Amino acid sequence: MITRVKSLAVLLATVALLAGCATSGPGSSAITPSPGAQTSQSFSAAVTKTNHLEFLLYVPKDYATDTTKKFPLVLFLHGSGERGTNLAIVAKHGPPKLVAAGREFPFILASPQCPEGQVWDDDTLLSLVDTLQAQLRVDEHHIYVTGLSMGGYGTWSLASKYPERFAAVAPVCGGGERIRTLLPTQREALKTLGVWAFHGGKDNVVALSESERMVDAFKKAGVTDIQLTVYPEDGHDSWTHAYNEPTLYDWLLKHSR
Repeated sequence: MITRVKSLAVLLATVALLAGCATSGPGSSAITPSPGAQTSQSFSAAVTKTNHLEFLLYVPKDYATDTTKKFPLVLFLHGSGERGTNLAIVAKHGPPKLVAAGREFPFILASPQCPEGQVWDDDTLLSLVDTLQAQLRVDEHHIYVTGLSMGGYGTWSLASKYPERFAAVAPVCGGGERIRTLLPTQREALKTLGVWAFHGGKDNVVALSESERMVDAFKKAGVTDIQLTVYPEDGHDSWTHAYNEPTLYDWLLKHSR
């Protein structure tokens, strides 16, 4: 079944950030300038952030019949064209499109919608995953993320920063920042992360080189289970081929964290 979730009250959480652009509160240190001199000062502030996403939710048919079973979770991130407040357009491409057409999957599928004018935010997406884990029977060892175009960038970003949270990822026609300094836990997690990237050979929106350099960066970071599939005649729409790959979903599910 597909459930339209209109609000996610649990995600109205606050995230403490050490950042600027905040109004100094009672707990802030007083700034005391010394004219003609450069002095050491300190600043601290609690900045609150409200995380809100609407999303399409699919659960397998046997979710209700076997109340002890835990299920894999796939997080799908759409592209820039599906941003906004019309949740139905999230099913325009990718796995939610296949579900809408009648395909059944053996995993929970969460397909959030990015607000208009924004890009995917890692902290908000992780809050969603945390909430799904808390409220649904999610198998924490089998959590995956995939996305196309802007969602491909979001997929690479989550895999770069939080590889320990996912068993495998499948970015489609995306790109991202090169992996920089890694914590020991991140480096260890990358060694066992599965990565299958896809791109069109004639993509004139996001160049093929974007996927190529991300694959190269992940290899240098220690990822060994990694592959890039290029569809030579595809333009930006490489996702139609990618999400209809007959072995993609079995490939994802074979990975465990």
